[in-house]
Amino acid sequence: MRQPNEIDACLAASAPSGILYRQDTDDKGVTTAWCTLASHGDLLPVASWLKTVGARLSTITVFQPKAPPAPKVAEGETAPPPPTFFGGVPMSGHAYEVDYHFDLDGLTLTVVAHVPEGGAIASLTGLFRAADWPEREMMEIYALQVHGHPDPRRLFIDEGIEGAVLERLIPMSTLTNSATTKGLWEKILAQTETPSS
Repeated sequence: MRQPNEIDACLAASAPSGILYRQDTDDKGVTTAWCTLASHGDLLPVASWLKTVGARLSTITVFQPKAPPAPKVAEGETAPPPPTFFGGVPMSGHAYEVDYHFDLDGLTLTVVAHVPEGGAIASLTGLFRAADWPEREMMEIYALQVHGHPDPRRLFIDEGIEGAVLERLIPMSTLTNSATTKGLWEKILAQTETPSS
């Protein structure tokens, strides 16, 4: 495995806008690291470098961090500017944190990208096939676009339902259109089957 300072330097060289890097090793010797990007536009070059060193994408997680409480401002005083994530994306409660979890020769590395409300992020499916379904899922449950995805069809949620379902309350029976698990998987498999050559 590469030395931690080499990983830090290589990630920084791949992300011209800047990174915050930290890592911890627990008492059992398991090392985990986090690389927060100053710009979500640096995701593709960072992922490209990770591909060249044999990293594997485990999964992708997405959520909308809550906005911090508004500070109390005395009458006649000016409110401070709203807080931002590293890189300047406002902590509005509507921005996205997209976490890409990689295995790099036993090191678990999470690359964190903050995307503003209404924003988009590049697809990693061309580099890592494991990005395919998580990216499709994030597009159907959030108002977050993934540019360059080769197959942006929905995975689970009925096409008749407006997107961004995790950003509002919708009954589960409506989301799945009362589909059974078996029926749902049969539908997915039928769409992905290709004739053998």
